[in-house]
Order: sequence, then structure tokens, then C-alpha cells
Amino acid sequence: MMTGCCEEKPFRPDVKSFPLSYVRLLDSPFKHAEELNEKYVMAHDPDRILAPFLIDAGLKPKAQGYGNWEGSGLNGHFGGHYLTSLSLMIASTGSEEARKRLDYMVDQLARCQKANGNGYVGGIPGGQAMWAEIAKGNINAGNFSLNGKWVPLYNIHKLFAGLRDAWLLAQNKKAKEVLINLTDWFLNLTKNLTDDQIQKMLVSEHGGLNEVFADVYDITGNENYLKLARRFSHQAILRPLLQQKDQLTGLHANTQIPKVIGFMRIGELAHDTAWINAADFFWNTVVQNRTVSIGGNSTHEHFHAVDDFSSMIESRQGPETCNTYNMLKLSKQLFLFKNDLKYIDYYEQALYNHILSSQHPLHGGLVYFTSMRPRHYRVYSRPEQTFWCCVGSGIENHEKYGELIYAHDDENVYVNLFIPSILHWKEKQLKLVQENHFPDIDKITIRVEPQRKTEFVVGIRCPAWTRPEDMNVLVNGKAFKGKAIPGHYFLIRRYWEKNDVIEVHLPMHTYGKFLPDGSPYLSLMHGPFVLAATTDTSDLEGLIADDSRMGHVAHGPLYPLDEAPMLQIDGPDWGEQIVPVEGRGLTFRAPELIVPDRFDDLLLKPFYMIHDARYIVYWRTGTSQEIDSIRDAMERHEKELLLLEQRTIDEVAPGEQQPEAEHNFKGVETESGVHQNRHWRHALRWFSYDLKDTAREARLLRVTYWGRDRGRNFDILVNNEKIATVNLDGSLGDDFVEIDYPLPKGLIEKAHNGILTVKFQARDGSIAGGIYYVRLMR
Repeated sequence: MMTGCCEEKPFRPDVKSFPLSYVRLLDSPFKHAEELNEKYVMAHDPDRILAPFLIDAGLKPKAQGYGNWEGSGLNGHFGGHYLTSLSLMIASTGSEEARKRLDYMVDQLARCQKANGNGYVGGIPGGQAMWAEIAKGNINAGNFSLNGKWVPLYNIHKLFAGLRDAWLLAQNKKAKEVLINLTDWFLNLTKNLTDDQIQKMLVSEHGGLNEVFADVYDITGNENYLKLARRFSHQAILRPLLQQKDQLTGLHANTQIPKVIGFMRIGELAHDTAWINAADFFWNTVVQNRTVSIGGNSTHEHFHAVDDFSSMIESRQGPETCNTYNMLKLSKQLFLFKNDLKYIDYYEQALYNHILSSQHPLHGGLVYFTSMRPRHYRVYSRPEQTFWCCVGSGIENHEKYGELIYAHDDENVYVNLFIPSILHWKEKQLKLVQENHFPDIDKITIRVEPQRKTEFVVGIRCPAWTRPEDMNVLVNGKAFKGKAIPGHYFLIRRYWEKNDVIEVHLPMHTYGKFLPDGSPYLSLMHGPFVLAATTDTSDLEGLIADDSRMGHVAHGPLYPLDEAPMLQIDGPDWGEQIVPVEGRGLTFRAPELIVPDRFDDLLLKPFYMIHDARYIVYWRTGTSQEIDSIRDAMERHEKELLLLEQRTIDEVAPGEQQPEAEHNFKGVETESGVHQNRHWRHALRWFSYDLKDTAREARLLRVTYWGRDRGRNFDILVNNEKIATVNLDGSLGDDFVEIDYPLPKGLIEKAHNGILTVKFQARDGSIAGGIYYVRLMR
């Protein structure tokens, strides 16, 4: 007689992950994404990727380096991601071509390291001179620069990580040697720097250097590397987290997440509970308070206020794929340490809805921003032309889908994710074959194939999205008695024989998730899937990105929010108005729910299926009595915003990474920060931006200030011609204030190539700024 083994108190096993090489994907959208990613990666020439490293080492490159971000200061960063992607490919598919390319890459990097003669290898333009300055203690760090270079610590972190992965995932011994030599070089470079000097360096984005140094400690056992990991942990971020304080608003999101991954890794290796709790607190506040339904977070790359998600709805620049890539890494760490399935619930949400959707299913292009603005769209990369950070992390994302499908303890095996796949547990001579018709995962079959008849547990995760009373498990066609508890495994203990079959029924139902700030924007869900709708395919400007600096942004026109479809909800049973379309799997209509009537034919389907289109993920909601007044209020607000957009020629948000980089930010003795949830920049000397007016139609420069700033005297210059002297004396009120400055027609006409360099220059003994926004207007 078969009996379930769910305990009176839910059992939480101490699990480990399987090596990626133990899992192979079966036919599904995940397998398709993996294969498509391989074609995308292989389209790149290793010699072009290696060019920056050879040039830096004084060696002749075998091919011209790539452009875009790879040719404009972040040279070499893609090489590190490429190493990781190839290593993941070897582990997840056994690709011989990937191994051939990985071996070649590592051999060439070792050659560069030998030529340098001091353990260093890198692709940063002018990097060796910059490192020499840093070794002397000459450090000039901004949020996204270090000694005049574009985030060189972030850049070299990708190489460190790629070499680590080449060793851990692909067992490339030479990569291990290059990694240790490079770490020794870094240890020697910084040995004479004080802790304060290192913390000053860490103001600049630096990826997860602390995590990699901790990993090198784990690989070698050398305590010096663990000390280095602690020294390169950013205290300004760590201290509030140790105190369980959320001080993330306004911070560049993907700068912080890798640091926290490092805090967690150090905590694990050093048995430092406080650091682990700090990482867990960060995860909880980001996932619970700052994350949207697809699993992503932030707008314009920055954490917005937890009580104001308006920018999420209004912005072109929604969640960044890199953020979710890193949140999945942190989730994996925490799950394996704490064995709590809430981390898998989030992991599943983000994997199915954000990561899978971030790759175009036909040409394999990768997505940077996934806009949550109703009726906007997203842009895709193209191989050999676009090298954004989200392309680097993107070519990793689709090669590691198998990493957490299964877990195990010493004797038993657990199913976390419902992705068609085969697990080969070599040590136990056990094979599991999981099949379903993804995304229809109401029914999952798992074939259990032990080498010989053996007693053990197969645990099936009971996900948060199913009603536990509906979870039904059969073994060889017979019901298996057990208790399903969300957040725990349904445990099946028995003597297993070859070709025993588990059948799991997990009925999905339709429900909604409002934005975390409680605003009336609702995302529709069915089981773990975000249901979205294609609204139209017009004005998809730059759908396939060019190689421009900001080609990853969907620059096409914003469609008025008041003209977007809404959900008319008049009672608690609104979900019953979402009905399946006969003959079309996981496709729904809601003509009685969606207003106005012209949107009756909209189809709702999993978001990852929607591409090359404008779409809607979050719907404004209201009752039938409210809808008209809501739309009227939105129309007035939208008219103001869209009129401003039409009048704007160019704009820059001071203190934010991409806008400043796009506008050739320069400055001396300048700082940035956040006040009232808005970014600012000021300077004791000066700072400047290049704004573009190619049609020579600019008439005004609009600058935003904080009304209470006082004692700030500075000049505004455009192409070195003074257009205004500003005296901020605190008299402009307790709010943000916009002031327009006329631009002389002659100045506009003689601007070379239409470039207007706007400079804020402090008067003697004073401060220029703070400047909260700069807008060039018609």
C-alpha cells in the first residue's frame, strides 16, 4: 500500500544543487532559447573579442575589435561574459565547439598575461597607466568612472568571473592559473592602499569583485583572498543592510545587486551570519517592495521609491534584464543556504516572465529594458554590433536554465521547476525524465529510472500559485496520499523501480497582482505566467538596435496612457470574466472586463510569447462608475507630459548613469546624489553635458532646481558663452522649480554639428548646482 510521507510539521530538507552538466533540457521554449543563444554566441569572432586584451599587452591583434560599448571605453567587458557563456554551454550541452573556443580564448589571455609579466591581463584602454595611478593612491572615483575610465572595476570583474567559470564549469586548468595570477596582481596592486582609499574606489561601479575574490579563496584556501573580498565590500551599502534598513531609493540598481551577492558569498564562506542576514534583507525588500510581476525591478536603471511606482508606468525604461540576472543569482544562493522555497517561487516568476521574454524567439536578439508602460515596446540587440551589459549577461541567461530545476540531499531528489528535462544523478545511478506541454503545466509527468530498486524520496515543489487542495499526485496511475503545503515539497517515499511514473496535476487559475505601492494598476496572472496583450505594431522605431550609444532604448513615440485599454472591475469575481480561447493553449479573452469596446478582441497570453509589438502588462483599473472620470484625469495629465515630450529636443538626468554617459558628462570636483527621490549633481568647480540639436531649433534651456537650495552661485555656459548667472538663495519654495533660459539664435546657428555643450561653473568659493534636470527645448 502506498502512503505519503508529508510530516505533521512540514519537512524542509537541506538541499544542494546539481552540477549543470547533470541536466539536459528537452523540447520546450527553454530548449529553443538555449539553442538559439548558441547560434547568437557563435556568430561572434573570438579574435575580435580578444583584440582589446592583445592591444593592452602590446601584442598585435589578429582582427579589429568590436564597436559599440566594446569600442567606446568598456572594451573587454564582453570577453569575460563570453568566457562564462562558453563555459555554461559546455556544462549544459557538452558543446565541443564551445570548448574549442574557450580553450582558444584562455590560451590567448594567458599569452597576454605572460607578455605583461606581472599577472595582469585586461582590455581597458589605457588601463595599465590607470592602475599605476591607483597603486600610488591617486584615486578619482565617480559612480560610473574611475580615474577617467568607464567603470574599469566593473569591466575587469567580468574577466575575473569568466576565468572562474571556465575553471569551475569547464575544468579549464589554464583558466584557473590565469585567474589566480590575476588575483595576485590585484592583491599586490592594492596592498598599500588604506581601507578608506579602497572604499573611495568602491564608489565606482565594480560588479561583484568581492564575490569573485571569495570564490578564489574557496578554490585555493588562501585566506588572503578572503581578506581581499572583505576589503572590497562596499561599506556604504553593507552598513544599512546590516541594520536591516532599506536605503536603496535612488541608487543604481544593478550596481548594488552584485555587491550583495558578494556579501552573501563571504557570509557563507566565513560563517558570518550578519552578512548573510544583510543579503537576505536586501532580497526581501527588493522582491517584496520593488519588484513587478515579471520579476524585474527599477526604472531608468535606478531603484525608485517603494511608495511611488509612477515612473514604472510612465517610462520607456522599465526593468533592466541585468538586474533580474543578478537577482536570480542571489535567489539561488539564498535558497541553497536557507532551503526556503520562497526563493524558488521568485526564481520561477522571474525566469518564466522576464528572462525567457528577454530573447527574441526567431533571431535571438536580447533585450535591455522591458518597459511596463502600457502600449510601449522593447528593443533587441544584434550580434557583432551591440554589446550592452544586458547582451553580456544575456548570453549567459539562456545557457543555465537547468541549474535549479532539481536539487538533492544525500539520498533524495527534489523537483523545483516544471521545465522539460532529464536529470542524470551519476553518483546514485538515477535518471529522472520530466515532461509537460510548457507553458501548459497543469499536468507534469516524471519518469523515475533507478539502476536498481531503491527506496528514496522524490519531492515535488508545491508552488505558491496553485491552490494546495487542487494539487493531485499519482504514482503509476494510483493516487498518492499526501499533504500539499505551498512553500514545501510534496514528498513521495517508496521503493522505486525503473519506469515508475509520477503524474502531477497543478491546476492553474487566473488572478491579479497590483503594483507593490498599491496604485490601481493590475497585472493579470495565470499560474506562474504574466498574461499580456499585444495592442498594435505601429511606430516600432529602432526595434532592432543600431550601434549607437543608447540604441537599447525604445525611442519610438509614447502613446497616451488615457487611450490605453483599462480593466473595469465591479466585484470580487472579476477573474471569471477572463475566458479561455478554444483550441489555443493558454490564450484568453476578457471582452466584458476590458474597456473601451474597441479592445474587445485583445488576446491575453504569456508575456514571453509577445514580441515585435506594443503590449500591455499593467492595466489601469476602476469600477464602471469611475472609469470615465479616471480617463479624463489621465487625459489632462498625459497632454501635459506629451506636450513636454514634443517640445523637448534633448534632455539629461544628472546623476544617472546612462543619461550622463550618453551626453558626454565631464566635470571637476563634482558629486551626485538623491534628494526627495530625485537625482542631482553639483560641483565645487564645474560639470558639463553635450546636448544635440541637429536641426538647430533650440530656443530654451530648462533647468530644474530644488527651491530651498541656498548659497549656490554659478554661471551657465553654452559652448563657452555665458547665458546666465544663477544665485540660489533658498527663496524659490519648498519644491522643485523649473527655470527657462533663452538661447541666443546666433549661438545655435554656429554650433558645430549641432552640439551644445552646457556647462555649470561654480563662482569662487561657491557651488554649481544642484541641478536636477536639464532639458533643451523648441
